[in-house]
Amino acid sequence: MIPSEPARLAAYLVKGGDAVLRAEAVRALVGELVGDEDPALVVEEHEPGDEGDLSALVDAARTPPFLTDRRVVIGREIGAVSSEALQPLLAYLARPLDTTSLVLVAGERGRLSPKLSPAVKAVGRVVEAGVPTQRAGRSAWLAEHVREGPVRLDAAALELVDHHLGEDLGRLTSLLATLAAAYGRRARVGADDVRPFLGEAGAVPPWELTDAIDRGDAAAAVTALHRMLEAGGRHPLQVMAVLHAHVARMLRLDGAGIADATAAAEALGTKATYPAKKALEQGRRLGHDGVARAVALLAEADLDLRGTKGWPERLVLEVLVARLSRLSPRPRRR
Repeated sequence: MIPSEPARLAAYLVKGGDAVLRAEAVRALVGELVGDEDPALVVEEHEPGDEGDLSALVDAARTPPFLTDRRVVIGREIGAVSSEALQPLLAYLARPLDTTSLVLVAGERGRLSPKLSPAVKAVGRVVEAGVPTQRAGRSAWLAEHVREGPVRLDAAALELVDHHLGEDLGRLTSLLATLAAAYGRRARVGADDVRPFLGEAGAVPPWELTDAIDRGDAAAAVTALHRMLEAGGRHPLQVMAVLHAHVARMLRLDGAGIADATAAAEALGTKATYPAKKALEQGRRLGHDGVARAVALLAEADLDLRGTKGWPERLVLEVLVARLSRLSPRPRRR
């Protein structure tokens, strides 16, 4: 959600990988900037013209307001603009009109110029519309948006939604709206009430796959694999890259005599101690032979993906994930 601000800034850049979350952020931001004014008089939208021409957008930003105190000019698909075509916009941002709030939106096309974010930050701010990638940040994001939603989810329902939507949290707004239509606004909703409205399971982040493998849960690992391939649309080679990186971290720490997460992160060339700690602990659980076996399984799967066995790519990955899961020592049942 967009926090309230003491003053309307000259420029905003809204970006994020999910189109639904991006649109929601733009809608909330524009609503805040417009306030009690008539949107028909205040808001003007533009997309890049031929060859990324931004002259209409820049002209609109430079136009003083008429019958209102302020103008809100929205520029969409700004990532589709080349560095050369971006120059008029950068020149405007160096000296923006104080009665215009320019909202620039990164769309599905192209890639944002590295010059754009610093130029916007100098006179405004960048709005990250995506979901945090780390587990704790993602859970906090979900809890905050549910808390501000039209229905109340109990703890079991919130956990179910978190697990089922996975990375597809752009579906959250429509799910909450559907629940409000079914049960009434401000209704308290449990897991059994939510379940019929969930639809297809969403994609999951890579750490759900590797965490399931590390704890030796082959069934959960294969389920995470399917969600990455299907809902996540990941190519089998992308999944292989995730598994390669996961095992490579353990291999680099194997036999290095490293005792703590800080030293492990330094050895891996990263400042993130949490994944380094996980790699260190899992490598110890597997032992040298287990890590070596994981490397061998990855090498075999690489060849199989290239047609050694003639198996479908999906089957190769399912077998690999199951075999990697079996390497992890499982706790004894009482």
